[in-house]
Amino acid sequence: MRATYSVLSTLEPSARTDRLNVYASLPFRPTDTHANTLPEMPPSSPVERISQRSHLVVPVAAAFAASVLLMVFRGDFFLADLVYAAEGHAWALRDSWATTTLLHEAGKAVVTSAWLVALLGWIWSLADRRLKRWRRPLGYLVATTLIAALMVSTLKAATAMDCPWDLQRYGGNRPFVGLLQFRPAGMPSASCFPAGHASAGYAWVTLYFFLREVRPALRWKGLATALLVGATFGISQQLRGAHFLSHDVWSLLVCWLVALAGSHLILRPGRPGAGA
Repeated sequence: MRATYSVLSTLEPSARTDRLNVYASLPFRPTDTHANTLPEMPPSSPVERISQRSHLVVPVAAAFAASVLLMVFRGDFFLADLVYAAEGHAWALRDSWATTTLLHEAGKAVVTSAWLVALLGWIWSLADRRLKRWRRPLGYLVATTLIAALMVSTLKAATAMDCPWDLQRYGGNRPFVGLLQFRPAGMPSASCFPAGHASAGYAWVTLYFFLREVRPALRWKGLATALLVGATFGISQQLRGAHFLSHDVWSLLVCWLVALAGSHLILRPGRPGAGA
């Protein structure tokens, strides 16, 4: 500090005051031994930490509350009864062009095409150095959408729950067996929980975290798009008698948890505030 004061002593009083004001505004002194070290970033605020936790706590809590209403208090049957009655006590829309050809078959083709475009984009980013910043986000997008769909398919086989159109209540020939109930050995196999077709849309909730990395201002629009597509697919299947609403709730939850886990493991591994 002596060198600093010796320089200041040669200046006019007004210039000396200006120079001291500049030094006082700096985060470190020019002659400090740590002058070349950047100041440490402050830890994340309580609001940021709450936001991070909300990505896990809020969806899980909402899914649990919805499951209680739909599965425990029989909200699934209440809603399915209304749809079944509105269609003339039959699943009149089961084989309709809108629900089968347009929303199920064509919808699946559109989503598959979107995934292939993302895959090609990721492969291109591996070969083109100009797209290096897109490699990790695109890899995340491709991986998590695929994993989410595979997770739902695996759970469908493991849970062995029937579709509404298979149940005696709705013109089928099987009794209802709940998720946690023992399935009689003589009953045919089933795979309707969670909702598979809805997951083709809900898997794209990963767009929220993808866009947060590349275009943060668009992340909510990306999430809204995925929810809209997933809900459209899900409602169309409910109108056909293929699923209860709870099947869609759990499909959405699985897809969201896969997207959230991937954001920690792929997009921001080891980074403070991952998943914010």
